[in-house]
Amino acid sequence: MESLTNYLLERTKHRPLVGVICGSGMGGLADMLEDSESFPYNEIPGFPTSTVAGHKGRLVFGNLKGVPTVCMQGRFHVYEGYSLWKCAMPVRVMKLIGVKTLIVTNAAGGLNPNFKIGDIMLIKDHINFPGFAGDNPLRGRNDERWGPRFPAINNAYDLKLRNLARGIANELGLGNFMREGVYAMVGGPSYETVSELRALRTLGADAVGMSTAHEVIAAKHCGLRVFGLSLITNECVMDYDVQRSANHAEVLDTSNRRKADLEKLITNLVSQITH
Repeated sequence: MESLTNYLLERTKHRPLVGVICGSGMGGLADMLEDSESFPYNEIPGFPTSTVAGHKGRLVFGNLKGVPTVCMQGRFHVYEGYSLWKCAMPVRVMKLIGVKTLIVTNAAGGLNPNFKIGDIMLIKDHINFPGFAGDNPLRGRNDERWGPRFPAINNAYDLKLRNLARGIANELGLGNFMREGVYAMVGGPSYETVSELRALRTLGADAVGMSTAHEVIAAKHCGLRVFGLSLITNECVMDYDVQRSANHAEVLDTSNRRKADLEKLITNLVSQITH
């Protein structure tokens, strides 16, 4: 891990305070970084490689509204064949290079019947379903240099940052699209059955996706402050008689349509984060 970190620090003059993980179709935020320096994942020793459409697969350093920032243009998923600790490894790399605040974004299916396609959900909590089966990025021997054996995750998503984001959204005229809710992480890559979706909704989930929870757990374990949001890219099919089905093209299309709004929201949020 330290050799990987040194590889990056020796090749960039930037020392980021904020890290951003860009979800499907949201990688355009990294292109907004000024004075940027980028590193393709396949050129970083020991780094995984992203294989999902809509994920460029680059680590981009630069300044966002004057704030030193690093963006992951593409993340890693268990369904790509990686273990959860490997998927979350870049979060620890961010910690080692100086990041204090992690912003995680994702594309998610809407479970809450009041949510519409294109809504932006501030994540207030998550349900980590892989963890129910004992699969957790902290599984195995604990390294106390990162954090405690049993970290608390009940306040994983920073309340002050959520309130700040809500105020910024209202100033930008995005208030009508803003929601707040619980994100459920499942393994994928197959989309969920009707019964699975109904069960998730019964358990209190407002949106569902295949990422994020493991990254947030790793971030909290090593002392990072976390802000998360989901772009609702499709309405989950929760009726047995409906022939419509979820597909990745719909996810990317919605991301492209809401791209400018998300970029404005996150850019303004980063500019107002204090450390």
